[in-house]
Amino acid sequence: MATLILAEKGSPLPYIAAAVAEYANEVAPGSYSVQWQEGNKAAVLTLANGAEVSGEVAAVEEMVRRLGTELVTDESAQWVRFASERIGAVKGFKELEVALAELDHHLVMRSYASGYAPGVADAALWGALRSSAMFQRNLKTKREMLGDNLVRWHAHIDSLPFGRRVNEALIEAQQTRKKASAAVADQGLFDLGLEGVENGKVVTRFPPEPSGYLHIGHAKAALLNQYFAQLYGGKMIVRFDNTNPNKEKGEFEDAITEDLRLLGIAADEATHTSDYFQILYEYALKIIQKGLAYVDDTDQETMRAERGEGIASRCRDLSVEDNLARFEEMRNGTEFGQSCCLRAKMSVDCPNKAMRDPVIYRCNLTPHHRTGTAWKIYPTYDFCCPIVDSLEGVTHALRSMEYRDRNPQYEWFFPALDLRPVAIKDFSRMNFVHTLLSKRKLQWFVDQGLVSGWDDPRFPTVRGIRRRGMTIEALRQYVLMQGASQKNMLLEWDKIWVVNKKVIDPEAPRHTALLKANLVPVSLSNGPSAPYVTDLPKHKKNAALGMKQTVFSAQIFVDQSDAATFDCGEEVTLMDWGNAIVEAVEKSQGVVTGVTMRLHLDGDVKTTKKKLTWLGQHPDAHPVEAILVDYDYLITKKRLEEGVDIEDVLTPVTEFVEPAIADANVGRLPRGAIIQLERSGYFIVDKIAGESELGLVTLIRIPDGKAATMASKHKDDPSLVKKVKEATAKTANKGSPWDKGNAGKKNKKQPDASATASASASVSTSDRELGLPAHEDVTKMYKTAPTHGDVLVPKDSSTMYGTAKYY
Repeated sequence: MATLILAEKGSPLPYIAAAVAEYANEVAPGSYSVQWQEGNKAAVLTLANGAEVSGEVAAVEEMVRRLGTELVTDESAQWVRFASERIGAVKGFKELEVALAELDHHLVMRSYASGYAPGVADAALWGALRSSAMFQRNLKTKREMLGDNLVRWHAHIDSLPFGRRVNEALIEAQQTRKKASAAVADQGLFDLGLEGVENGKVVTRFPPEPSGYLHIGHAKAALLNQYFAQLYGGKMIVRFDNTNPNKEKGEFEDAITEDLRLLGIAADEATHTSDYFQILYEYALKIIQKGLAYVDDTDQETMRAERGEGIASRCRDLSVEDNLARFEEMRNGTEFGQSCCLRAKMSVDCPNKAMRDPVIYRCNLTPHHRTGTAWKIYPTYDFCCPIVDSLEGVTHALRSMEYRDRNPQYEWFFPALDLRPVAIKDFSRMNFVHTLLSKRKLQWFVDQGLVSGWDDPRFPTVRGIRRRGMTIEALRQYVLMQGASQKNMLLEWDKIWVVNKKVIDPEAPRHTALLKANLVPVSLSNGPSAPYVTDLPKHKKNAALGMKQTVFSAQIFVDQSDAATFDCGEEVTLMDWGNAIVEAVEKSQGVVTGVTMRLHLDGDVKTTKKKLTWLGQHPDAHPVEAILVDYDYLITKKRLEEGVDIEDVLTPVTEFVEPAIADANVGRLPRGAIIQLERSGYFIVDKIAGESELGLVTLIRIPDGKAATMASKHKDDPSLVKKVKEATAKTANKGSPWDKGNAGKKNKKQPDASATASASASVSTSDRELGLPAHEDVTKMYKTAPTHGDVLVPKDSSTMYGTAKYY
């Protein structure tokens, strides 16, 4: 078999060669393998003996020659040359017009160009016309200019099998290439230009500080370090950078370990910086002895001013002996030692201020969560990171670009301490609109009571977005889509939720829920004499999900929003049942209070415009009560600029709760189950009825990535902002994370979530009148807690974050 390689972007497209090859395949099946490839290179015909023929004209001549004289008459050969020379090679319309007129005249009394059956001449001429943009344009817009005979002939040849195969092959090749390009674009670029790579010897590390919970930005860093370690057959170290006893706790370490496990990240080795405290102390002595560090007792404010202005500290030229003595006082935690810090003697006035004698050790008497009171001095991240990286055999330190100014500082320590150098590469952070990723700022929201905790669905933490319905698979896919780019971007949230929708849609069982606000009872005049239950598939396209119970009864419920659109005599479709005709609509003050319908199950569901969700009633399968919860962004601005008062951009209402009833199957779902509520969207079960104070199933809406659902729900309303500011309370001993160094600065506090009570819809018809189980007034929950009944955990307590409690 010979192979014909054609270019998808050839100019003109090599349709003549493609058509002749496909015609030859009809005459002698399997003669040619026609392959379209990206680019605009000349056509290449590779014969079975390995010989190559380049160029479309030459390839066509060779294929015509191989057909033999029985199939190629002199007249046929003449028209093949006509196709190449008079149509395919022509660029001006006047020349083409003359050729088309000649061909049209030739076809006056003929069905085919040569002979009484389709031949190679027809294939070549059709291919030439198919590749002519001028002919194709006129065929669509000015067909009368082309001649009736030519148009008739072209339509007939276009319908023949070889013509269809040519068209389909090119389209398929282009679509395949498009999908491949999209996949490459989605996968992102991972070329960081790692130097000195040796397969099997690459070692990366992910060094989280156990002072909070992993957020989506940490997930990117962890996954990229794992990616490169696995790419080169090396290993990844997870090192807990636990050098600040004021912030770190063992429970944060456990949570980080669990989150990494859920992300599919298993460390080849797990270590702690605290394991190296003695060694780091010895390196501190060494750097002092080499005259490359000094102990400074300058107060913090003065030190900050001197570093900013490029002024040397008065302690910079102390002798080695004095510095060693002072460092010993730091180690012992004396009163004088607590006023000191150890600074590396890098530069006084370097334009890169990160190099201006940075602090590398400080005194802290707080007991450490792992070493207790053994140490009273602790190294900074900037000091211990290059040392431990070198000691642990790390070959490539990959970190986000926020550390770029500190890269020279990182590299300074290797020659200063006679250590093996480590290559450092950085990548861009994942920054999202309306989102803060700083742990310090996220902690502020927790401290102010603006969220329920680090797992709040409004938070960008791994646990927060998981609680809102993000799957680990989608998170992994999305991070890999971003690649290791070094370009800083402010990302929208839509794409990650679109990826998540693709993951959950095939596996999400379909259920039904109706809003309780003005719920409408419907009487079916010819409905079942007695309610009955039927098993229907949970997912019509995924039988493996099993069956659900569906109640059919003469008395059903529909949403007020649907009932308000009904017209008497209108035919609608009750989903999973059939059609029904509206016979009567009862209203009171513009609100529908009741509807009468007549089933018309013989009706065609394809002809109705309205497809309705509904719920029936059965003593053994009664609808369950639920609340549907949705959220808005915590801040109104897409990007928080420097100097902006956070309280001016806080979204006044970020939680929206609607009472609802759902089919009885929902009451049996476990916590963490992801479902689709028909005509409403995707939801995750946040609480089962037994966990709720009011015995209600709590369902959190999962964003689907659509523009309408991703837009902020906030509308600028000065009165709302004023109310929020008037209700703020002063929080003692809590410095704002937007005012660095002002730990004692007073902060204003947003009112608790009871301010969102207005989001709850009122129910005009009592549960008793509707035949629903009676419950406590659901509005009370909005007055008692900021997040649909959650109990606020004391600041020093974190039992609610135990990993065993997360689905």
